[in-house]
Amino acid sequence: MRRKKKFKRAVRPDFKYNNELVALFINHLMWGGKKSIARSIMYKALEDIKQEEKGKDPIAIFNTAVSNVAPMLEVKSRRVGGATYQIPCEVRGDRRNTLAMRWIIGAARAKRGRPMPKKLAEEILLASKNQGDAVKKRENTHKMAEANKAFAHFAW
Repeated sequence: MRRKKKFKRAVRPDFKYNNELVALFINHLMWGGKKSIARSIMYKALEDIKQEEKGKDPIAIFNTAVSNVAPMLEVKSRRVGGATYQIPCEVRGDRRNTLAMRWIIGAARAKRGRPMPKKLAEEILLASKNQGDAVKKRENTHKMAEANKAFAHFAW
């Protein structure tokens, strides 16, 4: 049985940039409760972005990257009469950001051979320019939703 949350817990903004999205990203980046390591990775990645793109705000680049990767549509499986259909549906705002952050982190982790802050900075820069693996993931999700548009009438 699905249990609905009665309230959404507020996330405190991070202490360096005073940004809630950065704090959420740090929480998604964290593995095994090691928040200080996740913080250092994120802050080093933002410093690398600042070095790479001189004169531009790294937080603005980060916000652009997350908004570029955030999907508008996704498919959900629904069983109708013994058959399972992939039904396209819109993505809520908080889930859009969550998926975008998850895809950016996943694309950075999939790269090999360099430290994580470098990989993360590269993926954020690519996503801000509408390139990279995370943007490809969003495009594949949108293509899948478009391909299954015929089953949209099963959504309820």
